[in-house]
Amino acid sequence: MTLPAARASRRLFVATILTGSFLLFLVQPMIARIALPRLGGAPAVWNSAMLMYQALLLGGYGYAHLLGRLTPRVQSGVHLAVLLVAAVFLPIGLNDRVLPAGAEPALWVPWLFAISIGPLFFAVSAQAPLVQRWFALARPGEDPYALYAASNVGSFAGLIAFPLLVEPLLPVTDQRWLWSAGYVVLVGLVVLCVRLLPAARVQADVVVAEHAPRDFGRSPGVKRWLTWVVLGLVPSGLMLATSTFISTDLLAMPLLWVLPLALYLLSFSVAFAANRMLADAITRYAPVTIVVFGAILMGGVTSAALLAVGVALMVLSVASVSLHTRLYRLRPAPAHLTSFYLAMSAGGALGGVFAGLVAPVIFDWTWEYPILILATGALMPQTFLAQQIARLWLTPKYRLVALVIYLIVLGSLFVLAIEPIMADRANPYLLPTFVAIALLGIAAIGARLPYIMVLASGLALFGGLQALTLSLKSGARVRSYFGVYTLAEAPRRRMLIHGTTVHGVQLAGNPTRERTPTTYYVAASGVGRVMTLTPALYGPAARVGVVGLGTGTLACYRQPGQRWRFYEIDPAMVGVARDTYFTFLARCAPRAPIVIGDARLSLERQGTDTLDVLALDAFSSDAVPMHLLTLEAFNTYGRVLSSRGTLVVHISNRYLNLIPVVAAAARARGWQAAILNYTPDAFEDEASKSAWIAMTRDPAVFDAIRQRGGAWATIRPRPGFRAWTDDYGTILPLLRF
Repeated sequence: MTLPAARASRRLFVATILTGSFLLFLVQPMIARIALPRLGGAPAVWNSAMLMYQALLLGGYGYAHLLGRLTPRVQSGVHLAVLLVAAVFLPIGLNDRVLPAGAEPALWVPWLFAISIGPLFFAVSAQAPLVQRWFALARPGEDPYALYAASNVGSFAGLIAFPLLVEPLLPVTDQRWLWSAGYVVLVGLVVLCVRLLPAARVQADVVVAEHAPRDFGRSPGVKRWLTWVVLGLVPSGLMLATSTFISTDLLAMPLLWVLPLALYLLSFSVAFAANRMLADAITRYAPVTIVVFGAILMGGVTSAALLAVGVALMVLSVASVSLHTRLYRLRPAPAHLTSFYLAMSAGGALGGVFAGLVAPVIFDWTWEYPILILATGALMPQTFLAQQIARLWLTPKYRLVALVIYLIVLGSLFVLAIEPIMADRANPYLLPTFVAIALLGIAAIGARLPYIMVLASGLALFGGLQALTLSLKSGARVRSYFGVYTLAEAPRRRMLIHGTTVHGVQLAGNPTRERTPTTYYVAASGVGRVMTLTPALYGPAARVGVVGLGTGTLACYRQPGQRWRFYEIDPAMVGVARDTYFTFLARCAPRAPIVIGDARLSLERQGTDTLDVLALDAFSSDAVPMHLLTLEAFNTYGRVLSSRGTLVVHISNRYLNLIPVVAAAARARGWQAAILNYTPDAFEDEASKSAWIAMTRDPAVFDAIRQRGGAWATIRPRPGFRAWTDDYGTILPLLRF
């Protein structure tokens, strides 16, 4: 093969892998976006969908592994047949089936996704290992593992392209056809690759690999295969755990969920690159990063949340690169390439199951994060940073003395930290403790046992012990698939906290204080003024609905004779609001029904003209369920509300300006809308800054609300802003910088 022809063939294989990986990670958010209006925005739906993705990915890798036993021409014929059969499911979309009554969503949702895009996802997911194997057959003597770096560049591009380009520019219908066109291009590239394959099986195991492991040519045993699984499991689980940890304890910013997955994918590109300089440099100093920054993140640096997010992402990136570099160093010869990727995929799926499904059930806090950080420290490659340190830990008489010193110092640090933790006050020795942990950890790098001892001590001292005291305190914490909620006591008040966000405050001391609405719901807020005016507008038997239960604060606007109904997606919140910790519901609306499930789906099943007031308060922790703000959603609100009914929308958000979304919907559906931005004075410590939009189709009701008091301001659509629909929506134009 001439040099130009060789270069062209290599580019063809790279282009094929890039295209397949791009399509694979583009379809995931795309099909999830298509599913929003029908399945709702419950995190359990996303967890079920991710489980299906990982299962199909594992199946695709298993299929590629089995295919490798056939001759090259038979492999190509079978795979082309699979691609063509899967093309029957084009254009991509969601099957028309609806959730049957009594069906279990955790099982039915993955099945729906599987029958909708399963064959396409399965066929494309096999591309990365299969095309690498073909590359080794078509170009014997070359190392195919560098192509895996290209695969993950394509995955990263597909993941980023959806929120930044595809979703803002194209409606769902055009997205479906765009992906389908990409699939046709992929099939064409595969056909071109097939033409380069030899007719018979060739020896592809002898590879000139500068950085190949010693046992590169040997058949991997069970122990090596399990090692690959574990090294795939930990970074995959850490990626999901970092996403949960950031959104729970640090910052719940839109699009932030993309970054951990993007860094996880890029780590493969670094770790499997032909040029080893960057991967080896990161891996060498990864233990320093983990022991210095991994432990201190446990404290939840809420005073500098953006900085803490940056540190958490750096820890994830460094940990993933170091573990994937170890995977690369343990890679087998190309004859066993598909087995290698199958084991890695199995580990990735297990990591996702642990962090995404098991941990929320068995833990009351994000314990999976420190567990996986500790596992990272135990598994990552370690080399001594200096010869003097190596002699200390490798000389038996010095090693024992060093271990004793380490135990004494770590024990002393625990003694200094216990009293402030038990008294729930700041540790005056925090900075010296941090310095001591950092120095001890750096000095232990290369000696795995003392390093793990220091890392575990840091995780315990910087947040772990405090988290444990709350976990051991009955009723202090509640966790569900929707987040971790902490129930806290303060002088004469009770609080519900989700990470850094206060979800509700109830004053304590006497029945009057306990019935007083607080935080975003005080009488002077937008919703407070509308609720106070409700008897005058709709009579003593007014019908009121509230989307988002929280602590049940709004229930204390209920008047005798009124009929109230709450819509709540998280069953854990129902337990919090109904137990003895918060008494808003018990004192003000003890018999008000609570409908569990996605609010839009619940309201769609409700009759016409069944409410007079509907309060939409589902945007807690700055997360935005987009399907609740589309034109189709406002059609539902308009149907269940009376012709004179009022819709009150809570749009307080640190990162998004939601006014254009609501204004565009109001104009499109003929609603009059005004906003009340409420800022409490310095003496209202029980009140919070809030922004509520009141909407109605009745001019008389609109005038009455505005004349009730407060600085209501009419909102108008932003020029050029396109209203959200089930077919189109993007948050990029709404971001606050």
